[in-house]
Amino acid sequence: MASETRQCQNCRNSFAIEPDDFSFYEKIGVPPPTFCPECRMQRKFAFRNERTLYRDACDLCKKQIISMYSPDKPFTVYCRECWYGDGWDPLKFGREYDWNRPFFLQFREMQERVPRIALFSIRSEIGIDYANFIIGCRNVYLSYSIVNSESVYYSRSIDWSKESFDSLNCRELEMCYGNVDGARNYKSHHLVRSRDCIESRFLFDCVNCQNCFMSTNLRNRQFVFRDKQYSKEEYQRKIREINFGSNRVLNEIRKECFELMSRALHKYANIVKTTNSTGNNIENCKNVRQCFDAYDAEDIKYSNRVTKGSKDVYDNIGVASELLYEGIAGGFGSYGNNFFSFLEASQNIQYSDWCQNSASLFGCISLRKKQYCILNKQYAKEEYEPFVSKIIEHMNTMPYISKVTNDKGQITRGTSYKYGEFFPTEFSPFAYNESLANEYFPLTKEEVEHEGYVWRDPDPYPHQATLQVNAIPDHIREVSNSILNEIIACGSCKRSYRIIKSELEFLRRENLAIPRICQDCRYEERFNLRNPLKLWHRQCLCDYSIYPNTAKHSHHPEGRCPNEFETSYALERPEVVYCEQCYQAEVV
Repeated sequence: MASETRQCQNCRNSFAIEPDDFSFYEKIGVPPPTFCPECRMQRKFAFRNERTLYRDACDLCKKQIISMYSPDKPFTVYCRECWYGDGWDPLKFGREYDWNRPFFLQFREMQERVPRIALFSIRSEIGIDYANFIIGCRNVYLSYSIVNSESVYYSRSIDWSKESFDSLNCRELEMCYGNVDGARNYKSHHLVRSRDCIESRFLFDCVNCQNCFMSTNLRNRQFVFRDKQYSKEEYQRKIREINFGSNRVLNEIRKECFELMSRALHKYANIVKTTNSTGNNIENCKNVRQCFDAYDAEDIKYSNRVTKGSKDVYDNIGVASELLYEGIAGGFGSYGNNFFSFLEASQNIQYSDWCQNSASLFGCISLRKKQYCILNKQYAKEEYEPFVSKIIEHMNTMPYISKVTNDKGQITRGTSYKYGEFFPTEFSPFAYNESLANEYFPLTKEEVEHEGYVWRDPDPYPHQATLQVNAIPDHIREVSNSILNEIIACGSCKRSYRIIKSELEFLRRENLAIPRICQDCRYEERFNLRNPLKLWHRQCLCDYSIYPNTAKHSHHPEGRCPNEFETSYALERPEVVYCEQCYQAEVV
């Protein structure tokens, strides 16, 4: 089957459907998508709110809870104990299928009626009240999308880690602070795209380094200080001269590090031990194409946040399972699911939400250990498949039409949602600016409302600050325990934040200054260090006519390197971006 170019019915741009794409869609029995890969990703991100949390009350036991759903939303929200408990039966919310109305409208009504869990957590018990989307964790605080980790604070997308703070998209960290896009670092702080490093600070793109400071593009090195090699004694003397515990000194060092990173050599993509793959931040993978943030996986396409053991997956966000299509949080032990959000250990699920340990469900919400259900109503096994086939036919003959209007109230676009489309964005249980969509695909309030999505203005911060950042002592050793009782006004956004006991103990032990901005502003700084989830076609920038002192590379002894690639560095970016061959010739 040949490749086909089609027009996205959302953004109207052209996109290609490759032969292997058609083979996958045929294997799982779904039609090809009508949205382009970028619009498909944006649509799914709109259904995932990780970091915007609210105080509310459980709708069953009435106790105070932290929830990802704002209290003004129409949903029924239960605390973790009630949702997993036996005090309610999700089948009691079952309903007959209405052949006179589109399926998606019926599912939306189910969304508002069936109880949903306040925060997403699986196999996590202790110290998780202020964490969301966590699996197998304990003592995780104001952190999100965390897997099999302990004592993680103010972080996101951290796996298999312990005692780490203010980090983003890393795994196997221990006693680390401020790591971004890293792996297997120990007792190392402010590292970006670095892995297998020990007791190092302020590194960019360094691998297997120990006791190194303020350097880039290092491999297998020790005692490197500001890109210069020293003896152990010289290095230790120079590192002792830097007062890391001082906020003033730390700000100067961070500025120096940003400038150093801008001058560093940038590999076209952070792809390691991987074959036949495109995207960024991919390690130990095979046949992973147009994907971002993936490790230990194979045969994946158009997906993000792909974790260990994933295989044969298209268009998923947050996945650790097999044979999935168009879903969010596929969950461990799941197989053969299409068009879903938040599943665990389930098979043959379609158009369903928050289901666990179940099989053969269509249009269901919050079911556990159930089979052969449609819209939360139980059917006999022999009834189920014919009924699903009839619903699919109905979805195609009576699709839901999402209408976009202009300022005059005139319809400018009608998007058709037949079988094969993920849920319409306007059916997300979250406002657009609460969701991950606004982080990766930011829109203004006017743009959101023009598209027919929901915008929610943030609530006023409920706590009055008791301490201004300029009143915090400059050095960590001068900070007393009384700071634990203070509410600090963020030095950037003016919202308030607190220092907790475990954080203060860590900062003292590692001689790190007290942060002067809140956890949200710190997250934004880390997020801005990452490349977008998008690829551009570019040519390697290694060019002897521009950089005449560059060592000659065997594959292009003259002129500019002819190699081309797909990269997440946009064409207008200022970084020097090299292909794999030129990059390896320079850093090894």
